[in-house]
Order: sequence, then structure tokens, then C-alpha cells
Amino acid sequence: MRIQINLASEPFRRDRPMLVASTACGVVLLALLGVLVFLIVSERGRQTETRAAVAKLNSELRTISAEQAKLDGTLHQPMNAEVLERSLLLNSLIQRKSISWTKLYADIEGVKPDNVRLIQVRLPQVNSRNEVTLDMEVGAKDQGPVIEFLKRLQDSPLFGPTNLSRQSPPTQNEPLWRFRVMVSYAQKL
Repeated sequence: MRIQINLASEPFRRDRPMLVASTACGVVLLALLGVLVFLIVSERGRQTETRAAVAKLNSELRTISAEQAKLDGTLHQPMNAEVLERSLLLNSLIQRKSISWTKLYADIEGVKPDNVRLIQVRLPQVNSRNEVTLDMEVGAKDQGPVIEFLKRLQDSPLFGPTNLSRQSPPTQNEPLWRFRVMVSYAQKL
């Protein structure tokens, strides 16, 4: 039997692989630090450009707001109040009259299945961004054709997403399923 005894003051250890791996990790981390420093410096340059652009836009906004306030002050003077009210009334009437009912019905007929009946179309609503919203009531003998109609409305480039707000089943007086549908309409005003 042979027993190994190491009488050296520092026993032999295999440290070389650990030192090589640590050096390699250190080099990789140093390279990543260099990349991060580069990204931070370049982002700081872009940030100053963005701040300058925002400052320029804010100054333009202040100028335009000051002009708008000056014009509003002129319009709201007592001697101009009647002209302002009349102008607002005429603009709202022109905006409502700009919706062509003939074109509206033709567009609805283009997407409506034959077995769906258009019962009622309420006065289209126009919001401040000139988007038209239709509120209409449709009917059918069963629900399948109306679902097909809603799919066609959503797939059409003239109509937007639909909102089914109410449905009522057939009664003795009304043999049709009735659905109230809200849909955005893309008619040029």
C-alpha cells in the first residue's frame, strides 16, 4: 500500500482553467461596458436633438395659441356675438347637409344581404373630427343574416367597427328580430 504525502508548503492546485475562464469573462464584461457607454453617449446626443425639436414646437404652439386667443377675443366682442352665433349655426347646418342620404343608402345596400331589412336610420352624428356615426335599426327573420350583415359592415372600407347596442326577439305584432347597430361611416364630407 502506497500513501501519497505532499510535504510542500503550498500544495499543487489546478487554478489555470479558473484563471483563463475568469479572464475571458472579464474581457466580455469589459466589451459590454464599452458598448453600453457608447449607447449612452449616442442616446444623450439624440436626447438633445429631441429636446430642441420639442422646444421649437412648443414655441410655435405658444405663437399659434396667442393668435387664436386674439382672434377669439375679437369674435367674442359684443358687437360680433350675433355674427359668431349665425356663423356657428350655418356651419353646423352645412355640415349636416353635407351627408348625402342617397350615397348613404347606396353604400348600405352594397353590403346588406337580401334577407336583412333596413328598418330605420337615425340622423347621422358628426363629431369634431368630422367622423360620421350611423345609428340604424335592422331586422331579419332569424339572427344569422344580421350577423352576416355586421361582418360585411366591418370588412367594408366605407364602414368601421360595429356596435350592437340592442336586440329584440320577434313578437306577435313584429315577426322580425330587430337589432340596433351603431357604425362609423367614412363618407367624405
